[in-house]
Amino acid sequence: MASEPVSPRDASSAERDADIRRFLGYLASEKRSSGNTCEHYGRDLDRLAEWCREQGIESWSQLSQHHIRRYAAIQARRGCAARTIARHLSSIRRFFTFLIREGRQADNPALDVRPPRNQRPLPGVMDVDQMSRLLEQTPEDPLEVRDHAMMELMYSSGLRLAELVSLDRYDVDPEGATIRVTGKGNKTRIVPVGSSALKALADWCRIRTQLVSADEPAVFVSRHGTRIHRRTVQARLRRWGQHYDSEQGIHPHLMRHSFASHILESSGDLRAVQELLGHADIATTQIYTHLDFQHLANVYDQAHPRARSRRRGAARTRQPDQGEGDSQ
Repeated sequence: MASEPVSPRDASSAERDADIRRFLGYLASEKRSSGNTCEHYGRDLDRLAEWCREQGIESWSQLSQHHIRRYAAIQARRGCAARTIARHLSSIRRFFTFLIREGRQADNPALDVRPPRNQRPLPGVMDVDQMSRLLEQTPEDPLEVRDHAMMELMYSSGLRLAELVSLDRYDVDPEGATIRVTGKGNKTRIVPVGSSALKALADWCRIRTQLVSADEPAVFVSRHGTRIHRRTVQARLRRWGQHYDSEQGIHPHLMRHSFASHILESSGDLRAVQELLGHADIATTQIYTHLDFQHLANVYDQAHPRARSRRRGAARTRQPDQGEGDSQ
C-alpha cells in the first residue's frame, strides 16, 4: 500500500522542529547548558514555531524583523509579562545566531527587537497624617534616636537609601539647613532639610559621639560605631513599621515616595520635585509620583502664560451635559 504524500507544510514543520532539536543538542553538548535551560529554550522556540504554522510561514528565512515585533506584541496582548517576552526574544536571537553559524540563515530577525519595558511596581505612599503619627513616636534608646533621625531626614529631603548611608558629617550644614547629597552617577546636589529633621539630627549627633571614634566620618553608624549598612536601615524601618502597626510596612523607598508626593501635592512644581529627587529625566519623576493627567493639566495651567485664557475660553464654549459635574 502506497504511503500518503507529505504536504509541503508538514515538511516545513518537520524541518523547523529538527532545527530546534539540533539547537538544543548544541546547547547541551557544546555549551553545557542545564536541562532546565534547554527546556526553557525548547518551550520558547516551539511556541514560535507554532505561531509560524498559524501564520503560514514555511521557513525560518521568511521571518523578518516585522514578524518578530508582531510576535512579541501578540505575546504582550495575551498577558505575558515583560520579563517573559524578553526571555522569548533572547531565545529567538540565540537560535538564529546558531542557524547563521550553521549556514542555514543569512541574518537574525530578532537582533534589534527590544522587549517592552518592565513596569516596576511603584511603592505605596503614606498620607501626611500617617507620616506625622509615625514620626511623632518617642525614641526610647540610642538606636531609636538614630532611627528617628534617619526617618526624619529621608522624609524631609527625599533621600535614597544609598544616599542616606553614604552621608558624612561634613555634608550636613545645620546653619544653612541643607545637606550635600551624592546621588546616582556620582552627581552631587544640595537639598534643604526641615527643622524637625535638623532637631532629630542634633539629638542623634549628641548620642553618636558615645559610639564612634573621632575620625569616623559617617553620620549614621551601627551599634559598633562603623558606617551603618543598607540592610540594617531596612531592617530597622521594618521594625518601626511593626511597632507602628503599618499594613504596608515601612521602608526607605516609601519615605522617599511620600516626600515626593506630598511636595508635589502642595506645590504642583514638577521641576522642583525633579531637582530635589535628583532625577536626570523628568519622565522618571512623573512615573515616580504616579501623576494623573488632570494634575499635570493643573500644573500646566498655572505655569504657562497662554494656558489659562485658552482653557477658560474652551470652558465657556463647552456646555456640560446635565449631571456631568457629578461624574468628575
